[in-house]
Amino acid sequence: MSFYDFSARDIYGEEVRMEQYKGNVVLVVNTASKCGLTPQLKGLEEIYRQHKDGGLQVLGFPCNQFANQESGNNKEIQDFCQLNYGVTFTMFEKIDVNGENAHPLYKFLKSQTKGIFSKEIKWNFTKFLIDQNGNVIKRYSPITSPIKIEKDIEKLIQTKR
Repeated sequence: MSFYDFSARDIYGEEVRMEQYKGNVVLVVNTASKCGLTPQLKGLEEIYRQHKDGGLQVLGFPCNQFANQESGNNKEIQDFCQLNYGVTFTMFEKIDVNGENAHPLYKFLKSQTKGIFSKEIKWNFTKFLIDQNGNVIKRYSPITSPIKIEKDIEKLIQTKR
């Protein structure tokens, strides 16, 4: 199995196959609108805009499993992200990232990497970096700012050229 074997519904309800991102570096992140880490959306958008022409895709997956910090519906989430942080990267429907109802993509991502104490997602804004071949390269903690990931992204983009 690879990242490309999965699909998910975007924030508009359209099915998106991850294989459409083949050849791109992908950063997957579980997001929330009412979290202390929500300002990371700005950094994610900045990195996306700076590197999208080089082959970076940022995929946001809203999740309400952590302290009810993403209680809105898909339209409210999309509006919030666009109005407050200018988000233009792809946002998906709200999903579970842990438990028996965890989205299959997140079950896969967690099986490929481990957090500090376990494979479970501990909080909003856990990030996964995926290379151009669909391999999960690294998992980043929620407090790791997008700017600190940029060097790893740039290295992967450089290997493409």
